[in-house]
Amino acid sequence: MENLSEAGESIAMRAIPVYVLTGFLGSGKTTLLTRLLERLKSEGKRPAVIMNELGDINLDGQLVERDVPMAEMLSGCICCSMRGDLGLTIDGLIGLHGPDAIVIEATGAANPMELLDGVTEAAMYRKVELKSVIAVVDGPQLLARGRDGKGRTFKLMRDGIRCGTALLLNKADKLAPEELVEAQQLMRGMNAHAPILPTVRCDTEAWDLLFGTSQDAASRVPECTGGSHVHEHSHQHVMALTHYWRGPVDSEAFERLLGELPDNIYRAKGIVSFSDTSRGSRFLFQYAYKESDFIRIEPQGEVLDVAVFIGEHFSKEELLGKLRALEEVEDKS
Repeated sequence: MENLSEAGESIAMRAIPVYVLTGFLGSGKTTLLTRLLERLKSEGKRPAVIMNELGDINLDGQLVERDVPMAEMLSGCICCSMRGDLGLTIDGLIGLHGPDAIVIEATGAANPMELLDGVTEAAMYRKVELKSVIAVVDGPQLLARGRDGKGRTFKLMRDGIRCGTALLLNKADKLAPEELVEAQQLMRGMNAHAPILPTVRCDTEAWDLLFGTSQDAASRVPECTGGSHVHEHSHQHVMALTHYWRGPVDSEAFERLLGELPDNIYRAKGIVSFSDTSRGSRFLFQYAYKESDFIRIEPQGEVLDVAVFIGEHFSKEELLGKLRALEEVEDKS
């Protein structure tokens, strides 16, 4: 059991969980949102919401209880033209309300993998961690469009399913038994690892899977382009890993770590402080497809030392071990 000082430190270091809801208009996202908020509040947590709509008026926002802080992002897709604004919105929401969790309801046109950049930006200013991407799928609509296999709408549905950590096959009551099997097979072909939960009006008790808190859920978070079968729980398949540095690290050792990243970790970004005086102190670093870049910064406000890695089907434990090894070398020096 941890002592009081350790408990206080762990609370201070705890990152605010972020949950992302995706799905097309009419799939049931807002229904699921209200259920998630009720669940979080029943656990004594104070959630906040970010809602994104392509129009100028967010009608769905009227359904959120007034005691839940909410930020609206209108007239743009959260994953493209408004990507930078998402990080600022998360930062502002935490600064004003200090929530215990944030739920983002993204427009159906949003690609969850692109959305991660916004969460990455927020991680530099606030301690946040993406916990799950929940894809709400309209069962009848999926079958209708999947049998044709063409069109932009189907492609976006497919991308959302591929990137989900949990898949809700909603409106299951409107599918015949053989259609339900067909829809599940179609979804499994797009996402080999995420749990598929047939639901009616997004009603489910599998909260550990939705919140990304069960060991089973953690081991089955999918990659977005397909991949090999999961063979053990220690190799969690995550889309984003957030690590807050304990202190400065050696610049050459960190650059070497970036250069040795596997191909399936294709994006990284953050703030790092270097211990060797030849490189100065704090840098904004960016890594994309084997190329890295460092920009010296002198932040005016509070900026956290953090590294966020984005990829497909990579080992969280292995990468965390390498990051902590860099810190341990500095602790001993």
